[in-house]
Amino acid sequence: MSPLNTNDLHRIFEKLDQNGDGFVSLDELRSLLERIGVHSTQEELQALVGKTRLDLIDFLLFYDTNVKQKNGHDQIVEGENEEHDDLERDLAKAFEVYDLNGDGYISCEELQSVLSRLGFWSEGCGRDCSSMIKVYDMNSDGLLDFDEFKKMMLVTNS
Repeated sequence: MSPLNTNDLHRIFEKLDQNGDGFVSLDELRSLLERIGVHSTQEELQALVGKTRLDLIDFLLFYDTNVKQKNGHDQIVEGENEEHDDLERDLAKAFEVYDLNGDGYISCEELQSVLSRLGFWSEGCGRDCSSMIKVYDMNSDGLLDFDEFKKMMLVTNS
């Protein structure tokens, strides 16, 4: 999976902006998060976002800031190992979202299913799922295990 670029984020923003007002509300953001199994309260999201709604520029800045911060690009100061543990737990939760059958691996079919649930799947990108997996599939078994998934997420979000 290659890193998300501005075009990808713009497409995601448009999908999240369900009412077409040019803003992503916390409800719209929470709707997406719930579809992938991440549940949070309105207050938690507002504390994280710092606003009640985001325009495209805010959304891009929010993504950039939070992804870099979440994935250890900000130096971890001694005593902040909790952040690393939180990242590991978040990655494990994300992995579980994609590992639909619970076998410890993400297959092309599982990736396609999750992308479809999120509204990011189109019939023409079937080959893309296997290509995305192949990039990070270190043992060439056609599947992503948790370590391969972690590497993909850390590279993707840098």
